[in-house]
Amino acid sequence: MKRKIIAAALAGMLIFTGCSAEYSVNGTAGGSAGDSSKSSDMAAKDADPMADQAFDRVIYDAMTVPYMSLRAYGQHAEDALIAGEVEIRRLDDLLSTGKSGSDTAKINANGGGVLTPDTAYLTEVSLDLHDSTGGAFDISVYPLMELWGFTSQFEDEAGNTGTVRREAPAEKDIADILTRVDASKIEYDADKGSVVLPDQMRIDFGGIAKGYTSQCIADIFRSNGVTSALIDLGGNIQTVGGKPDGSPWKVALNDRNRGTFLGVVQVKDMAVISSGGYERNFTASDGKVYHHIIDPATGYPADNGFSVDASVSIICSDGTMADGLSTSLYVMGPEKAIEYWRAHSDEFDFVLMTDDDKMYVSEGIEDCFSSDTYKYEIVRR
Repeated sequence: MKRKIIAAALAGMLIFTGCSAEYSVNGTAGGSAGDSSKSSDMAAKDADPMADQAFDRVIYDAMTVPYMSLRAYGQHAEDALIAGEVEIRRLDDLLSTGKSGSDTAKINANGGGVLTPDTAYLTEVSLDLHDSTGGAFDISVYPLMELWGFTSQFEDEAGNTGTVRREAPAEKDIADILTRVDASKIEYDADKGSVVLPDQMRIDFGGIAKGYTSQCIADIFRSNGVTSALIDLGGNIQTVGGKPDGSPWKVALNDRNRGTFLGVVQVKDMAVISSGGYERNFTASDGKVYHHIIDPATGYPADNGFSVDASVSIICSDGTMADGLSTSLYVMGPEKAIEYWRAHSDEFDFVLMTDDDKMYVSEGIEDCFSSDTYKYEIVRR
């Protein structure tokens, strides 16, 4: 069954914006960043005397993240935060591979089944991404993640999460599992909302679930009348509107290997989601470091210009796609990632940091991004 590409599948959802324009909730242009935005901010404050008051909520131990933080402004913010936490818990229960009652666990145990609306949506988006990225994004890579030991938290002797000394899997074990990794073989029936997996295939939405969750929370906030909010799901950032004063949110991109920031991107109504080999990795006895972003084509951690010291940050109006694309472009490597962006430049922007400390920034955020640490090249269409 031939699938439509992302641009067709999600038309109207992935609305590109530079710094010179504001966008309303439905993604249509709402005027320049000048007087019209200021007047709308003043009107919002008149309608909501609590528009400048911040309310915060921290959520612990969900989606394998130690904690998540939500901040919203306005008189309905507290109700929105409660609803946001309920949504996080609901989606964690629905999507977690480690919970036997989850939709994902049932699909894996039964080789398929009828999906809930959330899982059906994620399946369709994931399969579209698999097609569009030439297999770089693959939800059937889960058994490889298990083999490498990246499906559960681990600590080193000093108690640091994510880095531990152990050995890489045997080449023959990787080769055996690779025969069962290929999302194009998943049979998905959109009309019935059902899926059938090939024998011994298992899936995981871990490469896209947090982005989907942040997008759902943003929608919940808007439905509760919140026009200014910041959603941080363990480093996955989603914004609703701008700050209460009308200015954009400033999101710093971590340079975790060097203890500083790659740079700062200014956004409104955008997701900013990064993938990096620094997030989860281990050092084998031969001194080689293996990270958790597995290339579905090889069964090994991606090593093509993006490896342990690299990062890919995606700036996009839709958190689901931002999450999936950050992984996909990392697997592709810098050259193919840039080539892919040029074919989809109206859907997202990026900041790429390669292993050799070369930084690339797509032209759509040229006026929104700055770095005091690195020189960078603007990639143009």
